[in-house]
Amino acid sequence: MARLNNLVFVVIFFVSMAVSWFIWDNSPEYLKQGGPLLVLGLTLLFLVLTFCIERWIVLWRAGGRGNAAAFIRNMRASIREGDIPGATESCKKQGGSLANVVGAGLQRYQAVRGPTEEKEALKETRQAIEEAHSLETPLLERNLSALATLASIATLLGLLGTTVGMIRAFRAMSQAGAPDATQLALGISEALVNTAMGLTTAIVGTVLYNYFTSRVDSFNNAIEQTTYEVLQILEHRDS
Repeated sequence: MARLNNLVFVVIFFVSMAVSWFIWDNSPEYLKQGGPLLVLGLTLLFLVLTFCIERWIVLWRAGGRGNAAAFIRNMRASIREGDIPGATESCKKQGGSLANVVGAGLQRYQAVRGPTEEKEALKETRQAIEEAHSLETPLLERNLSALATLASIATLLGLLGTTVGMIRAFRAMSQAGAPDATQLALGISEALVNTAMGLTTAIVGTVLYNYFTSRVDSFNNAIEQTTYEVLQILEHRDS
């Protein structure tokens, strides 16, 4: 699976670079003056947008089917009434990250409740919930570090383009006699275009990273709160 993911990333990278080169080659002259570094800048922007789409789809699926609040309310009611199979089935139908974690705990509780004591069954249930949560969290957080890394690289790439452009500009100014106005303008244009490209990609990447991180935190908080309530209901259901 990891090898497949790496292969997909490589394909996306080269496709993004090819599209970026086509856009740069057919762009207006003032954008072409950004030089080849602009191709890398566009590639990073396309990668950021690709990760954004992938994360949005994953987190949308993590929300499950239907209204999450109604699912939690009905699931808790089923547990209070002792209908553990019904609550487990509703978790399977909902299909989100929260439902997967709670459903894993309920399945373990249903499996061990009869042969073991209630206290031991609750311990097994808590362990199953923790294991399921530890499996769900990496799926929610996957590629977020890549998004942050791309935003950082875009900033550095923009700074590199600025530096290269200013070197060209100062070289034009250092010529004996009158400065080469054309080379001076090209150097300044290259610096500004790459700066704008790098900052745009960095801003988009940072905003999306913070947004998706807050979404993941919301999922984790909801999972922790709901599983705690479920364990409390199971513990005091027969009290």
